Amino acid sequence: MSKNLTTRSDDYSKWYNELVVKADLAENSGVRGCMVIKPYGYAIWEKMQEELDRMFKETGHQNAYFPLFVPKSMFEAEEKNAEGFAKECAIVTHYRLKNDPDNPGKLMVDPNAKLEEELIVRPTSEAIIWSTYKGWVQSYRDLPLLINQWANVVRWEMRTRLFLRTAEFLWQEGHTAHATRSEAIEESEKMMHVYAAFAENFMAIPVIKGLKTETERFAGAEETYCIEALMQDGKALQAGTSHFLGQNFAKAFDVKFANAEGKQEHVWGTSWGVSTRLMGALVMTHSDDKGLVLPPNLAPIQVVIVPIYKTEEQLVEITAAVTILVSQLRGLKIAVKYDDRTTQKPGFKFAEWELKGVPVRIAVGPNDLENGTFEIARRDNLTKETVNKDGIAIYIQKLLEQIQTDLFDNALNYRDTHITEVNSFEEFVAILDGKGGFVSAHWDGTAATEEKIKNLTKATIRCIPLDRIKQPGSCVLTGNSSVGRVLFAKAY
Repeated sequence: MSKNLTTRSDDYSKWYNELVVKADLAENSGVRGCMVIKPYGYAIWEKMQEELDRMFKETGHQNAYFPLFVPKSMFEAEEKNAEGFAKECAIVTHYRLKNDPDNPGKLMVDPNAKLEEELIVRPTSEAIIWSTYKGWVQSYRDLPLLINQWANVVRWEMRTRLFLRTAEFLWQEGHTAHATRSEAIEESEKMMHVYAAFAENFMAIPVIKGLKTETERFAGAEETYCIEALMQDGKALQAGTSHFLGQNFAKAFDVKFANAEGKQEHVWGTSWGVSTRLMGALVMTHSDDKGLVLPPNLAPIQVVIVPIYKTEEQLVEITAAVTILVSQLRGLKIAVKYDDRTTQKPGFKFAEWELKGVPVRIAVGPNDLENGTFEIARRDNLTKETVNKDGIAIYIQKLLEQIQTDLFDNALNYRDTHITEVNSFEEFVAILDGKGGFVSAHWDGTAATEEKIKNLTKATIRCIPLDRIKQPGSCVLTGNSSVGRVLFAKAY
């Protein structure tokens, strides 16, 4: 099964696309640029949702839901945001179809059903949410307002790739309102840290926390905080962003509150989000030429058990022993599947679950029953061992924890060995074209230089690291003065 997968070294992009489809994560749909997320892929997304939703609620946020459609005039209220998303907007102009008199059996837009005002299909929800907040906030007692939404959005992308960039995708978007600037900044930073903790503790992906440059900042924000990850092919991926909106949206939608002294003030805002793009990050950070490699903390199936037998009597005996083990594992909250399908042979099952990235596979045959052992195979490093059945449930629990740790450590080692300091543009280009990864270089702080480097190399400034040490130097391109290094990379 997995032998048909293109190898990463031959064509990384093709390997990714094939793997997403063959591992039953998603497929292209009949709608241009859109995808169908299949049950196995959606199960992983549900695990992500579950953990993130818990983390949001632990930090005081509540879920709500807002409309998919935004009146055009409302969308235009915050000019920078509207301008930033204008080219990606899908627009509803009519509300009805009718039979086409010139083409029997076909439909046409009813020209008499034109909307009085066009509706934008949300590319993001700031406009509709802030117009709603105007009615929710009157006093400082109504603040802070901490709301999250799980939803879909539409951005009319011309070049699409499953999970990484699609015309419609799933995400969550938090939108909060605060009485003071400092509270809003604190919220923006807090949510960046929440995203980083999720990426590292559940996805086993190390990330760099930082700030976007003004050019890369979210349209309508005063500051954008981000977490940046590095994929196996040396390209960066923006894994999450958190935006300090200042009072831009509050002023655009006249969201005011009476402070403790009775004075009217505009609130301070934030927005933050991650999307199904995280699924792409998960695939590209850990997987190999045999298929998916899933971190146990997000694997829908953490352990799969495959019986090996020749007779029905052997299957009955194996199933009796497996039933006890399944009960023990489930008692430890471990997601386990007993693959007792009679329609497929063990070799097929091994290849299938290897392709789907199940962290631990257990094989049980007549000899194992006789010896009181189980054969355990790790998906991450493809090692096998024979383990005594006594205490095996606890052993597997610890093994899953070890796999989670090892996946993170391996990704961290790759990331850290692919951050390269350069001091000349020749070095800069050589690293990008050869080793890849993050290039740490001085930049003179101007948008013009940032744009020129992008045009020359296709590399962008991924972030200004939060832990950056201010160290004067010379810009890698212009030679002009620089206050410190930033991280460049080619990116998805």
